Amino acid sequence: MQKSGPRGGSFFRTVLKQAVESGVPFLVGGGYAMKRHTGLARPARDLDLFIAPADVDGMLRHFAGLGYEVDLTFPHWLGKIYMGRSYVDVIFSSGNGLVTVDPTWFEHAIDDVVLGQSVKICPAEEMVWSKAFIMERERYDGADVNHLILARGRDMDWERLLERFRPHPLVLLSHLTLFLFVYPAQSGVIPERVWTELLDRLDEERRNPTAAGLVCRGPLLSRSQYLEALQRGYPDPRLKPEGNMRRSDVAIWTKAAAQENQG
Repeated sequence: MQKSGPRGGSFFRTVLKQAVESGVPFLVGGGYAMKRHTGLARPARDLDLFIAPADVDGMLRHFAGLGYEVDLTFPHWLGKIYMGRSYVDVIFSSGNGLVTVDPTWFEHAIDDVVLGQSVKICPAEEMVWSKAFIMERERYDGADVNHLILARGRDMDWERLLERFRPHPLVLLSHLTLFLFVYPAQSGVIPERVWTELLDRLDEERRNPTAAGLVCRGPLLSRSQYLEALQRGYPDPRLKPEGNMRRSDVAIWTKAAAQENQG
């Protein structure tokens, strides 16, 4: 492990340059992408690189060869590149296993310059998709969703976004409802056809409450706040056939949450 080196922005700058040199396709997300899409100039405390699952090993090997410590922290969605206490996240899915980076992310990415490097930025639609499911007790990304819709709603690819949420349309509807509460005068950024489709889906769910069977989808929103429901016999929606995670992934993810809460 390399013990010394650049910190903060200089560390991110170095890693970003080396990521470009790796030849592995990646997108920049996180605070840098939020600033690009919304203009919000909040401090960039992290650097998130989004890559396809098939490229994770190659990216981590590249940085290991440069002397960094690397770790596949959560095998179902996240790796890290370390130098001392500083790190960069290498993201290829989501904590709930639903939001996997696929070719569409790259097809709709936008060009930008970050820390002196010409890179591609995560599309606004996929950022909404990934942030919409983050509803932990200690973190809720609903404000970011609102900022993205406000800034990009009029030119957003709503058909693609609806397709992303097709298995879970009520999650998107919940965020759009809150957007209407937060920015009532900006309701026009959301097309009428989007409301019609989502409200139709709401009506279907409401009229057929047993169609999905015994289910608590809470673990798709929070890894720790619905564990009691699972203990009472509700199937875990993160596992197949509804989800994409393995039992070992769920165990690692749940253990990490418990350790963070104790800390």
